[in-house]
Amino acid sequence: MSHVNKPAKRRRFSLAANIALLPMALTVLFAYVGTMLWTLRVSVSSSRTFPADDFVGAAQYVRLFNNERWLLSLHNLLIYGVLFIAACLVLGFLLAVFIDQKVAAEGVLRTIFLYPYAMSFVATGLVWQWMLNPELGIQEVLHKLGFEHARFDWIIDQDMAIYTVVIATVWQASGLVMALMLSGLRGIDEEMWKAARIDGIPRWRVYVSIVLPMLGPSISTAFVLLFVMVVKVYDAVVAMTQGGPGTASEVPAKFIMDYLFGRANIGLASAASVVLLTTVLAIVVPIYFVRNRASKGKVAR
Repeated sequence: MSHVNKPAKRRRFSLAANIALLPMALTVLFAYVGTMLWTLRVSVSSSRTFPADDFVGAAQYVRLFNNERWLLSLHNLLIYGVLFIAACLVLGFLLAVFIDQKVAAEGVLRTIFLYPYAMSFVATGLVWQWMLNPELGIQEVLHKLGFEHARFDWIIDQDMAIYTVVIATVWQASGLVMALMLSGLRGIDEEMWKAARIDGIPRWRVYVSIVLPMLGPSISTAFVLLFVMVVKVYDAVVAMTQGGPGTASEVPAKFIMDYLFGRANIGLASAASVVLLTTVLAIVVPIYFVRNRASKGKVAR
């Protein structure tokens, strides 16, 4: 009898689990998918202060890419994204390698390196704004130490302001990459290291030729998370520079918020939002399918 009842119990458990997940599924369907579709609809209308029920095709997108401020924000985002992702991956990997050497107080070091990620980007931006303020921060400290000609006023320099945002956010996010990389390093068989030592392979060569390819899943996960952070970067920019000096550190998310609330142009803001969403999907979806096929290939073998 117990064997007969097991399939029925499994069906009841599965039904209960699906019912429990129903509220979340409805939230995703209406709150996320619904708002995305509504944003897409508004982006092809002539909406300004209030949504309009007409259809103007790609007119809002043409206006968007004729807007110099939008093009500048994309340029800044490209610079920021390349530097931010590269620096986080390199620094996170080096920190993970350092901790993987079974150093003393490993738990304390992990906490210290990961702690900045627990802070909000607003708090990070305000702290770094103070540190980079030429009248209060690092530059003033150097002057008091006798280096009177030292300059570190990037935050008020139009050509360098975007790099201050890179510095602040790399400091915050590299600990997350470290944690992901460290979990990958701890999954590598110790026998591989013993074989490499016996063969006399230099340690750096082992990391470059063997370890890094084995960390592919960790690296791709870190890349996706960092890429999403790049696309939605807003808090740190507002807290540090307000997009300035002028529009020197303008980013797409700030452009969208300004046009949505400040200039009451929801049609143009929606078009910009759709462009950002398309960019994210263009990167994330191929990575997801590649990883999915790779995992299925491993199961088949």
